[in-house]
Amino acid sequence: MHIKKLNLKNFRNYADESIEFDDGLNVLFGKNAQGKTNCAEAVFYLCTGISPRCKRDKQLIRTGCDTAEISCDASGRYGNMQISAKITESGREFKLNGNKITRSADILGNLFGVFFSPRELRLIQDGPDERRRFLNVSISQLSKPYYTALSRYNRILEQRNNLLKERDTSVIFDSLPVWDKELCKYAAIVCEKRAEYIDMLAPFAKEAHGYLTGGAETLEIKSDKKYKGSAAEIEKRLLAELSNGYERDIRLGYTSCGPHRDDIEINIDGTDAKTYASQGQTRTAALSVKLAEVEIFKQRSGEYPVLILDDVTSELDLPRRKKLIERTDGLQTILTCTHAERILAGRDARKIRIEGGAVRR
Repeated sequence: MHIKKLNLKNFRNYADESIEFDDGLNVLFGKNAQGKTNCAEAVFYLCTGISPRCKRDKQLIRTGCDTAEISCDASGRYGNMQISAKITESGREFKLNGNKITRSADILGNLFGVFFSPRELRLIQDGPDERRRFLNVSISQLSKPYYTALSRYNRILEQRNNLLKERDTSVIFDSLPVWDKELCKYAAIVCEKRAEYIDMLAPFAKEAHGYLTGGAETLEIKSDKKYKGSAAEIEKRLLAELSNGYERDIRLGYTSCGPHRDDIEINIDGTDAKTYASQGQTRTAALSVKLAEVEIFKQRSGEYPVLILDDVTSELDLPRRKKLIERTDGLQTILTCTHAERILAGRDARKIRIEGGAVRR
């Protein structure tokens, strides 16, 4: 899977620009604040319908404009395709080969992308929300049933939490069993898919980390495994846990158990990475997780995703930088940096200089 051409119109600081990519390593280089990251962001947005940098789509529109348009020509296992997105102040519209995509779930699974930037260090350093976000974005690209179950779970969870704030407790006790039955049905799917994904992720991440560190460190990833077993077993167990916690949840005013409380355990040489890892160790661990994600996409879909590396090499030492570049063999990589020569060291790549939101040829 690879992108042949990316078109940007009124997107971030781009007025009207087209960028052509090779199948292998593509290096976007130039001074800071010129638009390299914006280009990387656009690619990932077309893959997932999500910006890795902002929550509101209207922030993607160029200052002074009403609409942003991005599109790409790509090829994959099912042949050539064109994916486009039109973003306005009030909403957005995606198209695949000229046909409007009406469901958010159908944006996913057409073009796979894995994104890494310095912000991804939050995967290791921050709280469980960041690790759940990583799981949700990655698994949703591979599994529409997961995306659908997660969306419905979150919607019902919000309604349940609103119910818990009701002043009349008799209304709460009468209504909770109805909400809980539906909530647990979708929670079971989410939990089962996450456990399956983490079981795949752990060995790939361990191998990638060993490669980047020359075997000097060992990375271990585990789920908390709170909800084990089949979907039916998870549904039954969570339903009992919710039923036994009615009084607690009413007192707190929110739902205190379920997959929205899940976390991943990440250890380096047996110690908690969040607490004890150095900045360099954190970066390498997060990068290893992303490289593992690439391998899962290959295993599950039969082809590699587009790997997007935004400013990833600036804080890696030379040996790890070389190993990372070597690791990109065989897949399309879009890498941003300030100095291409320092990154490539004689390696073949398509070099694209970005200046002021434009390609300088």
